[in-house]
Amino acid sequence: MNILKNTALSFLMALSFSAISTSVSAEEATNGSESIKTTIDHVEKALIEVNKSDFSAAQLQLKSARLSSEKIEGNEAVIKEANADVIQGQIQAKLGEVKKSADLLNKALTLYKSL
Repeated sequence: MNILKNTALSFLMALSFSAISTSVSAEEATNGSESIKTTIDHVEKALIEVNKSDFSAAQLQLKSARLSSEKIEGNEAVIKEANADVIQGQIQAKLGEVKKSADLLNKALTLYKSL
């Protein structure tokens, strides 16, 4: 009788563990795609603000984009290049260079969308 109880208990524990593992994996995948969408939204908003020459609002959006991009997983080389373009775009926006900043942000958008 004890063998039967132990077997049933082990089976139930294994079943519940596999259910928990699956739900955690699905949540992590969703968070990665949400981070990409959030980052793209922030970069697009920053691009609009840069084109309107509202650099303080653009700085806030670019800061938010950089924070949300830290949660993105995937092709590390593409992520690194896109993040570098956002940083350079932020620097150009601080200097008041609308054209250079817009070009860099467009390039970063293209890279983020490729993920």
